Amino acid sequence: MKNRCAWCLSSDLYKEYHDSEWGKPVYDDASIFEFLILETFQAGLSWITILNKRENFRTAFDNFDYKKIALYSIAKEDELLQNVGIIRNKLKVKATITNAVAFMEIQKEFGSFSNYIWGFVEGKPIVNSWKSLSEVPATTPVSDALSKDLKKRGFKFVGSTVMYAHMQATGMVNDHVLDCWTRL
Repeated sequence: MKNRCAWCLSSDLYKEYHDSEWGKPVYDDASIFEFLILETFQAGLSWITILNKRENFRTAFDNFDYKKIALYSIAKEDELLQNVGIIRNKLKVKATITNAVAFMEIQKEFGSFSNYIWGFVEGKPIVNSWKSLSEVPATTPVSDALSKDLKKRGFKFVGSTVMYAHMQATGMVNDHVLDCWTRL
């Protein structure tokens, strides 16, 4: 049996996500945006809820195409709020549109969103050495700074806890515990 981080042991979907995605560095803007949106919707909910609805989100939000999302109309917002396959939270739907616009502004300024966000960790993952899940923080000074800067740039639902989860998901930090088989 493979040793894994304790948070993913409750379901096969969690294990698959942990083994194939979580903590692996993501530099592609489209993928970073997908994780950003999923983390936004996850705020206040469990990640397994989001994973279970991920394909529904992908369909509902035009495969996370931020250029299309930035142009969503009120009618499209209303359609999303009627979609039982996603989290139907008006503030989060509006935040997704707002964040798509702000995402593209950062791309213009930095050449890519990846350049911007990875700059917070000097372009390479922070590799932590946690022995157990209880040691892993919910926020760090880096996630605090990232959250503050994103908010200044107009992003919504990007608190420090959400951003630290985003950093973990996209491999900006490697928080796999020391005895996890996927640890680099």
